[in-house]
Amino acid sequence: MATKIPVKKSGKCQCETHHTKSILYQILNKEHGSETKWHQQHHSPHCSTESKGCSCWDRRRVVLKTPEATCRRASGVILKTSTFIRNLPSFYHMPLDDQLVLIQQNWAPLFVLGMAQEGVDFDLREISVPSLLKNILLNQSLTASNELGSSSAGASLAEVQKMKNLLWKCWYLDLSAKEYAYLKGIILFNSGCCVLKCLPYVQKLQQEAQQALMEFVSTMYHGNLGRFASILQLITSLRDIDADAIEELFFRPIRGEVILNVLLLATLYVKPDWL
Repeated sequence: MATKIPVKKSGKCQCETHHTKSILYQILNKEHGSETKWHQQHHSPHCSTESKGCSCWDRRRVVLKTPEATCRRASGVILKTSTFIRNLPSFYHMPLDDQLVLIQQNWAPLFVLGMAQEGVDFDLREISVPSLLKNILLNQSLTASNELGSSSAGASLAEVQKMKNLLWKCWYLDLSAKEYAYLKGIILFNSGCCVLKCLPYVQKLQQEAQQALMEFVSTMYHGNLGRFASILQLITSLRDIDADAIEELFFRPIRGEVILNVLLLATLYVKPDWL
């Protein structure tokens, strides 16, 4: 039966507060069951990431509390992302290979922006992943342990928390539709890690999107560029989003690579609305 994650009274990670116990004691005396509920403190928009430097955050795994409804909304975000890209004439002026590379490199941050724009929030529950030592103690073979580890469901708590914090930052800024559009343009035409045939053209498009965003914010907020700086800070965080965590969390039932292929096909091989 699921139990609540213990509240951290000292503000320290559990792996620090139980340092006096042996490894074997910790393994055989877990304070939570096979599945634990997502604690309210992780659901706060101002959630602290004080434990993000601790390796246990990377080991902790989470899944969606209501996967059917959330995955349905996530699929809708993918389709709207495809529509956004298909309605950009400048995107189709590039070689097909460049279009493919840009989507493959940048679909994850575009997806997160789409989640923010559509107001898609989600609840989580934490699942336990047996350690290798525990499997050995339970007389499971090394081969079986490896297979269990490779098939473990769930996304990294640390990576999911990054995404949730980013969503809350977008909602706190209360971005307008135009600000989202300009942000998506800056992200889509990101050539930082790409090998492109028309690199100068892509760099120019990104500069134009950034300039348009700055002018819009300056006009709407009376020359106050503090908001523009805050929005630009989102870009760095967006580029740090783990695509594997998104696939695991939102598209595991239908496989993440299938979702990416749907996005590619819908964007590259479906006739744009303006043609």
